[in-house]
Amino acid sequence: MKRRSLPVAAALAASAALLLTACGGGDDKSSDNDKIAGADQGTETPKESAKPSGAGTTDKPDGVDVSLPKDMNLVFDWDKPENKDEAAAMEDAANFFRAIYRGVDKRTPKDAAVAAYATGDGLHYAQTQINEWIKGGWTATGMLRHYDVTTRSAPNGNSVEVAFCADAGKFYGKEIKTETILKTEPSIEDFDYYKIVMVKYPTGESLWQASKVFVETKAAKCQ
Repeated sequence: MKRRSLPVAAALAASAALLLTACGGGDDKSSDNDKIAGADQGTETPKESAKPSGAGTTDKPDGVDVSLPKDMNLVFDWDKPENKDEAAAMEDAANFFRAIYRGVDKRTPKDAAVAAYATGDGLHYAQTQINEWIKGGWTATGMLRHYDVTTRSAPNGNSVEVAFCADAGKFYGKEIKTETILKTEPSIEDFDYYKIVMVKYPTGESLWQASKVFVETKAAKCQ
């Protein structure tokens, strides 16, 4: 049996409050002035924000490693937008996913990268996903492709919605003990559509953290 990409099957039940189905269909009519679902539209400091090393003194957290093993290939097939904040939020949305799979590889939900690139519900989501892989005795291998990205800023400039497709058709779970790779035939279950609400870290110039995660599984529009 193939082990799917995020969200993993068991974690769907464990974190049902976070894995919300995206509405779809109306995105093309949304404007930059629309409210971003789940985004903090005020000027409050994001709650439960894990303080990354070096925050307040550098643009990015010092010493935070988001590297992955060679057989765990996360591809982000997208172009950066011209807007500086949206480009930074998009890059750190990618780092958020790298951090999750780094946690899977290192067998811990407390890796420094997870704390650096996630906050609030996003942090809970990341830790839940990592824990499900750990409990199942799996790691991941292969290529997970992310594409068709769009970005949308909130009016206050403190949050950006990063939406994209993910194709896990060549990305598999691997049993730690036996090194057995879990595969099935390609199907609609390989495709997910994500909306990640990224919030600007209050004391950093260009550090953004995932605060909300919305997922549409079996996303036909991503095929």
